[in-house]
Amino acid sequence: MTMLNDIYHSIDETVFSIGPFTVRWYGLGYVVGFLLGALLVRHLAKRWKIEVTWDALLTLLIACMLGAIVGGRVGYILFYGSGYYFANPIQILAFSRGGMSFHGGMIGLGLGLVVSARILKIPLLTIGDLAAISSTIGLGLVRVANFINGELWGSVTDLPWGVIFDSGGPLPRHPTQLYEAFLEGVVLLCILYMLARRKQPLPRGSYFGVFLIGYGVFRIAVEFIRQPDIQVGYLFDTTWITMGMMLSIPMVIGGIILLVFAMRWKLPQIGMEWQTVPNDSDNGTEEVGSLVDDNNKEISKQNEETVATSKKPDAAETAQPDPAENAKPDPTESDELET
Repeated sequence: MTMLNDIYHSIDETVFSIGPFTVRWYGLGYVVGFLLGALLVRHLAKRWKIEVTWDALLTLLIACMLGAIVGGRVGYILFYGSGYYFANPIQILAFSRGGMSFHGGMIGLGLGLVVSARILKIPLLTIGDLAAISSTIGLGLVRVANFINGELWGSVTDLPWGVIFDSGGPLPRHPTQLYEAFLEGVVLLCILYMLARRKQPLPRGSYFGVFLIGYGVFRIAVEFIRQPDIQVGYLFDTTWITMGMMLSIPMVIGGIILLVFAMRWKLPQIGMEWQTVPNDSDNGTEEVGSLVDDNNKEISKQNEETVATSKKPDAAETAQPDPAENAKPDPTESDELET
């Protein structure tokens, strides 16, 4: 058999175990992918000359991890569960048995980006662009973990790199996990990173749009030889339309629309630096959060001071009155006038 087949059979799906604690390649792929992705976000932010602090990066990392994991699990239950998890709800938390959906994880990741953008006050499309580029690392690593686990294999093949998977029968099959790792991970990362290395970064939303198009096209192409999940099978009584195709088509359409609008709007990439303005202090900048609110507060304060000042009596008003001028008239004189 081929060397690739020998590699598959020589690697255990468990990295190591310490008592009840077990580390598997699948989980390790997620963790390492997120960490390396965070470092890439930091690198790109510096290259684009936008401010993303380490605290902001940690917030972004936690939000995206939670969103991707929860969304991936919920997506698998809805798209590929076929009612099994509704009949056995306790199995929803059995992550060790697998069952994650990229498209569900993508939705969860998007929600994490929305939350991060609101907390950090960074434009959503800028965060989306950074996350799109960096997420390709995790995609590639997780697909390699799928290969080690012997899942998501392709149709039978006589090509020299065919692999006999434990759950795929006695015949060699396409290692579609590695096809996706190469296309969705390596190729897509190279495309996006080369675009990101431009002296002037592309408008806000461009990289996210390219990611949606690239992933969708690559996923649809591989789906033609990737075997569908047994519990779902092919859709619409066909022998080629899969759930992965149907979920990837909207990604391509959405990516095209986003890319068109990004090129039309031409919004610049900005980070947290918009929250600071220069002043004359030694620090050079001061945080303002919302410039409009702070300006309004300053104007109101000035108005209050102006009103308070206008109410103070001036020197002329506070001077003692002249007794001669303010002396009351003599009643007798008044009587004479009246008569």
